[in-house]
This record gives sequence, structure tokens and C-alpha cells, in this order.
Amino acid sequence: MAERAQYEELIRQFSAFGAVRRELGRILPSDCPSGSAAVLTLLGRHGAMRMSRLSELLAVDMSVTSRHVAHLAERGWIDRSADPADRRSRILHLTPAGLALLAELSERTSDLLADRLGDWSDDEVAQLIGLMARLRSSFDDSRTPHAPPPPPPPTLAPTTRTPATT
Repeated sequence: MAERAQYEELIRQFSAFGAVRRELGRILPSDCPSGSAAVLTLLGRHGAMRMSRLSELLAVDMSVTSRHVAHLAERGWIDRSADPADRRSRILHLTPAGLALLAELSERTSDLLADRLGDWSDDEVAQLIGLMARLRSSFDDSRTPHAPPPPPPPTLAPTTRTPATT
């Protein structure tokens, strides 16, 4: 188990992570705030779903989800159709315009990350992905107290870096 000082440093790092989120937010189109981008991403990853499922995945209240959905539907990026299993419910799915926007957002995000992490090795990026997935899993609401943690990412030998050119 880590020492208390390490947890305190982790808290400082979490606070500083806001700068990363803000920069990621700056690359979004002005009419697509981060909550809307999150909805598009989840629909792209998981496919059509009910608003209740989307709310669970976003981990926000249904009223917040409803506002995001209304914003996206007004712009023609998602469509709401009747659920054949329950006509009172709606199924949300991406429209062709929503798929195009999602592809654009993915390209913008990938370009930004490639630029900022250009001096990282593939192994370092893979290690970060593994550690972030493990961290998320540690906070997952569905995790039972006795569930084994995911395996740790492979330990990497230090790499020699050359200064990035600008």
C-alpha cells in the first residue's frame, strides 16, 4: 500500500488534471460542449440506447441527461425513436450528422494527444492507458468489495528521451 504522502501527491495531481480537461474542451466546436461530446461518444461506443441507460453511463441525473439529449437533437446529431419494447420510452441513436461530428471530434482529440504526447513512447502511452483504466475500475460503483483488481500494467524500463523539436 502506498504511503500517505503519495496519496496526498495524487490528490494534487488530480487537481492539476483540470488543465488537461480544459485544453481538451477548447478543441470542441462552440455548439458542442463537453457534456454533449460525452453523449455522442457513448452513443458511438455503445450504440442506440434508452435515456436511462445513457444517464447511468454518464453517471448524472436524468434531468442533466435530458438537457444534453435535447441540445443534440435540436442540432440534428441524434434522433429519438419509439422503443418497440415500450412505446413510452425513446431509443437514442446517432444520425449521419452526429456520426460525422463524432468522427471530427475523434480526429481533433487524437491530433491534440499526438501533439502533447509526441515525446512519449508507445509503451508509455499504453502504460498510462492501463493505469487510468485500473484507476477507473477502482472507483466503479458496481465493484464488489472482494472483486480482484485488474492485473497491473507491465513494468517498463526507463526510456531515453530526446528533446522534442518545435
